[in-house]
Amino acid sequence: MSQTLQYLTDEHGDRTAVVLPIGEYEKLLEDLEDLAVVAERRDEPVVSHDDFLAELKRDGTL
Repeated sequence: MSQTLQYLTDEHGDRTAVVLPIGEYEKLLEDLEDLAVVAERRDEPVVSHDDFLAELKRDGTL
């Protein structure tokens, strides 16, 4: 977090919420979406880097 966060507090001084710049909020949402994709794909088969490059070359992508 590059900028200072602001906290909202209740009458006892306990933190109840946080205010952060919209850019930081959007970055957190993007990170959350990325983590969700990783979680969804964790059981998919793994392809080695060498096999992946070979496949790209075979398909003419590289």
